[in-house]
Amino acid sequence: MSQSLSQYLGQHMRLEQRLTPQLIQSMNILQLGVTDLENLIAQELEKNGALELAESQGGGAVGVNGAGADGNGVAPGDGVDATSPSFTRLDRLAREYELDFEDAGSSFRRGAPEDRDSKMDAMANTAGRGITLQEFLLEQWSMLELPDSIRGAGELILNHLDESGYLRIGLEELAAKSEPPTPLPVLEEALFQVQLLDPPGVGARNLKECLLLQVEALPGDNRIERAIIEHHLDEAARNMLPAIAKATGFSIAEVSAALDVIRKQLHPHPGRQVVDRSEPPIRPDVIVEYADTGGGLTVRLAKGNEPRLRISPQYLEMARSKQTDKEVRDFARKGIEAAGALMDAVQFRRNRLLDVANIIVDRQREFFEIGPQGLRPLRMSEIAEQLQCDPSTVSRTVADKYMQTPRGIYPLRSFFAGGTETDTGEVTSWDSVRNRVAEIIKAENPHDPLNDDQIVELLKKEGIEISRRTVAKYRQVLDIPPARRRKRF
Repeated sequence: MSQSLSQYLGQHMRLEQRLTPQLIQSMNILQLGVTDLENLIAQELEKNGALELAESQGGGAVGVNGAGADGNGVAPGDGVDATSPSFTRLDRLAREYELDFEDAGSSFRRGAPEDRDSKMDAMANTAGRGITLQEFLLEQWSMLELPDSIRGAGELILNHLDESGYLRIGLEELAAKSEPPTPLPVLEEALFQVQLLDPPGVGARNLKECLLLQVEALPGDNRIERAIIEHHLDEAARNMLPAIAKATGFSIAEVSAALDVIRKQLHPHPGRQVVDRSEPPIRPDVIVEYADTGGGLTVRLAKGNEPRLRISPQYLEMARSKQTDKEVRDFARKGIEAAGALMDAVQFRRNRLLDVANIIVDRQREFFEIGPQGLRPLRMSEIAEQLQCDPSTVSRTVADKYMQTPRGIYPLRSFFAGGTETDTGEVTSWDSVRNRVAEIIKAENPHDPLNDDQIVELLKKEGIEISRRTVAKYRQVLDIPPARRRKRF
């Protein structure tokens, strides 16, 4: 059997879809949230001199196309061909892409001598760093009258606490790690002193010790709480009150009252009471309001999300003037093209976001009338078909973006959900079913809570057919315990 290799030339036709750099940039900007978009624009303003913030109307401000007395940004007779394709595109940018927002942030402003330093303004308006748990405890520790050996050992312990206030490392290992090695009895005495600091519970090595330290700090007689924590934490977690009452000799009412104290007054993570764990505020991209005339909703983009951008008239003049050196003209044209591409992408994001928001409000009208239980099944592919785009474009449009509504602020993604059909033929979203499960459990008798099978039967009477497993999954998502743990004695 013989084999041979050969080469030949041929022509073939095929279709390929390639993403241009401008399209890639447009897709990346489309999925940015408000803060990320502002940061991106601020960076572009710093590195591209052809991109500027448009001044307020009046005062001879030049638009995107640098329009002067003749509308072309340069005086008549300067020999510039203003009809070339490149500059025709710039004229289109002037008409279409000068973003007009009333409250364009001064943090983007630059160029005017009288303006304050935007970076200094940003630093002045940035929230200060919150105090750490170690700083909070070390400040208390420094005020105690202690021997030097205990003071040093205590500082070692404090620096090894995690953010919850627990000491996760053993004292023997900590003694060996210290330089020079710290005697174990000194560390034990130091830990005793650390556990007296505020908030109660810091310095504990496990949950039981943490809760016992907090019980000791409570006023009054807490022997029932102490007995439950020392010997019956597992039964308490499973709401086995009769078993705890039988083992301890206290009544069910006393055990129930003690568990209320444990649940409401003790904290399993005492260190987090000190550390500021607040999340940054959400900035909505879309605002939905009731129309002033009544009987409808208005949809608009939140102001202040994007500044008013324009092409620098100086760069336009450099790019157009034949008296300018060729290298300078090329540099100016590259900057102008980059600025125009960015403005294209920002405007595309703005238009697409408004289109998607309008469709969501139109499809989810019942949500705005009656709340989350009115959510209807909605898929991104449906919006993509209506806008004649790919579903991935809709996904990027709603990513990390929020809608402010009369009922609160919601992620745009929360308006997309699958659903089921009721006996009457009505389509209900899974989110509304989940909310209905929460409502049923909230209205139940706490002394005789409903199990998952009973919830399934109640939903069935309302025409909603779901399985017991689905109800259990919804409970877990809603952080609702099973019936035996919800029972109140």
